[in-house]
Amino acid sequence: MNIGITGASGFIGSSVVDLALRRGHEVIAFSRSPQRQIPGCTMRPFSLERPPDVSGCDAVLHLAAETPIGIWTPAKVKRIRESRVLGTRRLAEAFAAASTPPEVLVSGSAIGFYGDAGEAALIESSPPGTGFLAETVQGWESEACAVRNARVVLLRTGIVLGNQGGALRLLKLIFRAGLGARLGDGQQWVSWIHLQDMTALALFALENLDLRGPVNGTAPWPVRNETLTRDLARAVHRPAFFVAPAFLLGLLGGFSRELLDSKRVLPGVATEHGFPFRFPELPLALKDLLP
Repeated sequence: MNIGITGASGFIGSSVVDLALRRGHEVIAFSRSPQRQIPGCTMRPFSLERPPDVSGCDAVLHLAAETPIGIWTPAKVKRIRESRVLGTRRLAEAFAAASTPPEVLVSGSAIGFYGDAGEAALIESSPPGTGFLAETVQGWESEACAVRNARVVLLRTGIVLGNQGGALRLLKLIFRAGLGARLGDGQQWVSWIHLQDMTALALFALENLDLRGPVNGTAPWPVRNETLTRDLARAVHRPAFFVAPAFLLGLLGGFSRELLDSKRVLPGVATEHGFPFRFPELPLALKDLLP
């Protein structure tokens, strides 16, 4: 299968590229810097200004988006929204204009869709939340659903744990320095997934013709923040006595809500369709990532 991948050089995208190539797929990597070569891939440009060329793609995996990690300045907030909404709009326009469109679009999304849900167990049919990121994700998904001439999957990703990027790359430095801390009261639910499972699930969504609509990209066993703090400290053999108060985290602006909001998200659709999680529980994932 010829798979087009936006965000192919990113944290998740580069892992998907490696697995897709190992499985014998051809990969067309869409990039804002197409002169940058990715081994084994054909390069094509991708921008927020014009639709990309999706000709020859049997499927497209759309992962290009500004990371929400960091201080949410007005410029950062604008990039978060535009990279998701406008980027997906350009891709939908490309599908509409193609004489032979790709058969499937798997569009990156996020569990931010659900907002702060407290103790509720969230599955794909759960209602959307409120707030900037929840509303941004809803707009993001709406643009993907504008594609009418292909199967569309909305991959709602949780916190992806891997050594080469994402939250864990920063967290392991903090915890190894003995500065690990519970966030707020630590009772908020954290929905996570190992990078290997996230990568496999992305290709599973591309290849499984029965999958369409939202799919939660999370492990079957979410944990509370206090449990994540304890297990991560144990994995790096360091104590974690500190507490980061909610008012202090507020200095990060809107991103503080992503640290303090509770999202107990379950992979209902993936489980129903028999996706084989290699790392369903956090201690197992951390043992693999932090031996």
